[in-house]
Amino acid sequence: MKDLLRLKTSLNEEIENILNAQIKVEAHSSSVYLAMSSWCDDQGYDYSADFFSKQSEEERKHMMKLFNYVNDRGGKAISPEIVNIPADFESFRGVFEQMLEQEMYVTEQFNNIADKCIKLKDFVTFQFIQWFLEEQIEEEYVARRILEMFDVIGEDGTGRWEIDKHVPKVSYEG
Repeated sequence: MKDLLRLKTSLNEEIENILNAQIKVEAHSSSVYLAMSSWCDDQGYDYSADFFSKQSEEERKHMMKLFNYVNDRGGKAISPEIVNIPADFESFRGVFEQMLEQEMYVTEQFNNIADKCIKLKDFVTFQFIQWFLEEQIEEEYVARRILEMFDVIGEDGTGRWEIDKHVPKVSYEG
């Protein structure tokens, strides 16, 4: 019986722990984007509210992809407790600056996971997280392009309204 328990998971304990930590990061991102959606809605930025709502759902899907992977490999995925979600934001531009900072942080975390996988020779997990690394290219690109609109269009007059209207149109073709 002891041998069967030992064979239950093919995940290294360090990899399981770092993946569970990333599950929490994705859940936190989802909650922050949902808060941003509510804030944008309250401020009258309807297109951005919808954009952040979709971002929130996308981050939740990322969380579940990681969650299921850990369980599928015989590990134990942990449902994360999410705390410290802001309810208010400094400015319209500020939510997108925070989005870019968040996505850059997520990229850094996935790079750390990739590094750990290589060091521990877990090439199965390394292959699995390639999808997330490619996804981060898109996430950062979209945030940067939206922030560029603030510089190009400007926020004076109807500027914020124009930016809000264009937010859903920003995409990455890669």
